[in-house]
Amino acid sequence: MGRRFVRDAGRSPRAETAARVILPDTSCWIHWIRHPDRLNGAEPRFQEFLTCGPILQEVLQGLDHSPYAGQVREAMLAIPRIGDPLELKTFLEAAEIYKEGRRRGYTIRSATDCLIAALALGHGATVWHKDRDFTNIARYTPLRTAAV
Repeated sequence: MGRRFVRDAGRSPRAETAARVILPDTSCWIHWIRHPDRLNGAEPRFQEFLTCGPILQEVLQGLDHSPYAGQVREAMLAIPRIGDPLELKTFLEAAEIYKEGRRRGYTIRSATDCLIAALALGHGATVWHKDRDFTNIARYTPLRTAAV
């Protein structure tokens, strides 16, 4: 592997979000499920949303047994998925993202976030998030992000 990431510091992640597909992280989905009144303009963009296995797992394992849990599950399963099934190269890329972060002094708290970042990078998706791991990963990779 040995790949080193370089971030284009002149690029604005928020400006690029409009032209790309969007991969909302688990942190966004949890926030929207708990506070549907706080979609913050996300609703009109739903047709641009993608998901992936790791996000799907994290969201579904966190659902309680409330009456709307089945509806959330159905809605999540209807969103187009990237990296399905996950390839070995995606895991290797995620490991490189984690190692490069450590080398540069960033603490990435979740290996799953590295996997999600690798998927987003491989599919040209912008990660919407409420999670500092993605902010840090975007500092040393070409990952496009938007904190929502």
